[in-house]
Amino acid sequence: MAGGGFSTSGNGGTHFEAKITPIVIISCIMAATGGLMFGYDIGVSGGVTSMDPFLQKFFPTVYKRTKEKGLDSNYCKYDNQGLQLFTSSLYLAGLTATFFASYTTRKLGRRLTMLIAGCFFIVGVILNAAAQDLAMLIIGRILLGCGVGFGNQAVPLFLSEIAPTRIRGGLNILFQLNVTIGILFANLVNYGTAKISGGWGWRLSLGLAGFPAVLLTLGALFVVETPNSLIERGYLEEGKEVLRKIRGTDNIEPEFLELVEASRVAKEVKHPFRNLLQRKNRPQLIISVALQIFQQFTGINAIMFYAPVLFSTLGFGNSAALYSAVITGAVNVLSTVVSVYSVDKLGRRILLLEAGVQMLLSQIIIAIILGIKVTDTSNNLSHGWGIFVIVMICTYVSAFAWSWGPLGWLIPSETFPLETRSAGQSVTVCVNLLFTFVMAQAFLSMLCHFKYGIFLFFSGWIFVMSFFVFFLLPETKNVPIEEMTERVWKQHWLWKRFMVDEDDVDIVKKNGHANGYDPTSRL
Repeated sequence: MAGGGFSTSGNGGTHFEAKITPIVIISCIMAATGGLMFGYDIGVSGGVTSMDPFLQKFFPTVYKRTKEKGLDSNYCKYDNQGLQLFTSSLYLAGLTATFFASYTTRKLGRRLTMLIAGCFFIVGVILNAAAQDLAMLIIGRILLGCGVGFGNQAVPLFLSEIAPTRIRGGLNILFQLNVTIGILFANLVNYGTAKISGGWGWRLSLGLAGFPAVLLTLGALFVVETPNSLIERGYLEEGKEVLRKIRGTDNIEPEFLELVEASRVAKEVKHPFRNLLQRKNRPQLIISVALQIFQQFTGINAIMFYAPVLFSTLGFGNSAALYSAVITGAVNVLSTVVSVYSVDKLGRRILLLEAGVQMLLSQIIIAIILGIKVTDTSNNLSHGWGIFVIVMICTYVSAFAWSWGPLGWLIPSETFPLETRSAGQSVTVCVNLLFTFVMAQAFLSMLCHFKYGIFLFFSGWIFVMSFFVFFLLPETKNVPIEEMTERVWKQHWLWKRFMVDEDDVDIVKKNGHANGYDPTSRL
């Protein structure tokens, strides 16, 4: 897999020689299995919550509601807070674990943090597969959530730091690609286990999460630590040796010196979370937080969590619902591959803006069809219209998969300077999990009350986020991470106003007022 040497920067800036070495590719593939685990957890919950034996054992009231004709609205069959808590508890736990993961990522390294995530995953899987009551089931999900918190903190950082600049976007998207493969794997497993007689198929679905959990744990044992992390923790010689190994060249001195300087600056920062609020770090913080909120309000996780349940609501039988979820999962994987190849060629902004148009149109079309064909007590969705709805959902999923899915993680991981990178990633993961929790806990209730309007709700948010991207998101394609401030933020029409040292604010204000305006005015 080794390639020739190349310059890793775009237009101007420092050029770092690097080859695409086998150790980089292998390390990134192993690390990205954290995404496989995350994706499997997303996909498996919707499948098992549509299985009758699972509902009978843990949620008998929901089971009764789905079986009695005319008992409730088509849109409200699965509206149950306990059922939603089964899905959402994982993300609430991940939110809490993120705060601890920020410390371990900074003090113990990216590699050890991934190992901790793998251990949490394995214990959580065992409890879920062996669950005897709802409490045991929820505890297992909480431990899986701790794994998600640690894994989502460490893996994107690891991928961004170990990859050469030119292919950083593509390699980082391996994480999101594995998330989509995990979702597809879970959908296939659910489709198979739903046919098992004896009522234990759901245990196998939950238990097979152990496969990606073991992969992540083994991967964390064998990958190399990032040179950024080694240098940040004072292991200069080890960091230099790893840098030489992963770049495949002896000419690593310029990049090494830049990392050492970035580390020196980072060590002067005693309170990274407080520093995130400094003026010069606000653009990165605003962009990262906004991307996480917007990513959830595309509605993708709500649809992926509950795809089988959603299709059942629309009148598909259980097997057909699971089969339809497999189709959308496959589209998700293939479209993410498109992003791997295009993100470092077309850039981040183009993908996000194109996808905004595609998602907006598909959501509106779905809402119109469901508004006409699916009412509270009757379902007139014929076979032809049903297939068309699936096609529209696949159109929506494909757009998300090559844009907001991977780029929602990639862009924050490459924008923060080293001194606030762990804290910034922690806030990114924290906000993502918070809004994932909100969406997972609320979606079935929202579906019950909004009915087909749920798709109009999400399409409204897609319009807002596309507007945000067009005016406020700068392009970060082919820019070395340590040069983001100079080459991206200081060149942006709005964010450059924030790129002023605190000590210089008074001087800039004075100059600004002399011209009749305040160039450092706050948003």
